[in-house]
Amino acid sequence: MANVTLRNVRKAYPNGFEAIKGVDVDVADGQFCVLVGPSGCGKSTLLRMVAGLETISSGEIDIGGRIVNQVEPAERDIAMVFQNYALYPHMSVYNNMAYGLRNRRMPQPEIDTRVQEAARILELGAMLDRKPGQLSGGQRQRVAMGRAIVRQPKVFLFDEPLSNLDAKLRIAMRVEIRKLQRRLNTTSIYVTHDQLEAMTLADILVVMNGGQVEQVGNPLDIYQKPATTFVASFIGAPPMNLMPLSADELKSQLAGDSRINDAGILGIRPEDFVVSNETVAGGIALGLTVEAIERVGAETFIYGTRERDVQGVAANPGELPPGEVLVRIPGAIGPAIGERIRAIAAPDKLHLFTADGRQRVGP
Repeated sequence: MANVTLRNVRKAYPNGFEAIKGVDVDVADGQFCVLVGPSGCGKSTLLRMVAGLETISSGEIDIGGRIVNQVEPAERDIAMVFQNYALYPHMSVYNNMAYGLRNRRMPQPEIDTRVQEAARILELGAMLDRKPGQLSGGQRQRVAMGRAIVRQPKVFLFDEPLSNLDAKLRIAMRVEIRKLQRRLNTTSIYVTHDQLEAMTLADILVVMNGGQVEQVGNPLDIYQKPATTFVASFIGAPPMNLMPLSADELKSQLAGDSRINDAGILGIRPEDFVVSNETVAGGIALGLTVEAIERVGAETFIYGTRERDVQGVAANPGELPPGEVLVRIPGAIGPAIGERIRAIAAPDKLHLFTADGRQRVGP
């Protein structure tokens, strides 16, 4: 096991495109770190740089106290699990898992011990003689993980390993990966674009956007206190409501909030609204006309519209259209389409950001 530290890591291509723009991340020994962000944000490029599959333009990558910038992938003591499994179709499950160890000229008794132990952990014992074509997607992904486990590396690297699985199997495999990592206690870095996957797996969450790190921290802390409007809208499903404070309707209600002078955008998570006619001191009350309803059993999503903001345009990329507010309430009983409701949010549920969305205002 080992810590992984990235210091001002950059990646620029000959055409001048800078894919990674100075990333600093510190993953402690035994931690599960998840890199999350939209497609093209640089998370897979960063993972491949840690693996040695991409050269770095500047900065340092430290694995277990050793700078590995110039170290070949095979000598970094890492094991990688890919999105497409990368199994040899003509080999049995046993031979797929043993292949890398044989290349390292490990004695056969040791190979057999490691493969059998990995098969026991992953419940693959009855499948060791099968070929990958005889396995389901979930079973093939477990074989790919078994091939990594037998290496007994310092660091596991996962590049969107669940992307090819159906929704139900993804949930099951997500649980299995987390249980496996806790059992082995091996430092792991995991790439995904699925914010729910990221939230449930991570000890430390790294939210990336445009080749940069937007926020690093505990998943729950990031959810409760997003540092930027990008993080606020990306982490959480459904996303946070983001409303420009140009509207007098909102600004007047926040007149007593000391943060208002520095803020330009108000954020409220859908689940932090309550549909009520009561008043809330220091909070926000919005009159909404219900435009659409989604009932999903345990909860209901209400899409409402309010008076359009003065500017009539979105103030920050990624926010909901002006005038549209999403409210999430428990249960399947809610208002009817066309009905006028009042949605209120307490003062401790309000998130304020600068007008450019790049900084959180206040606690």
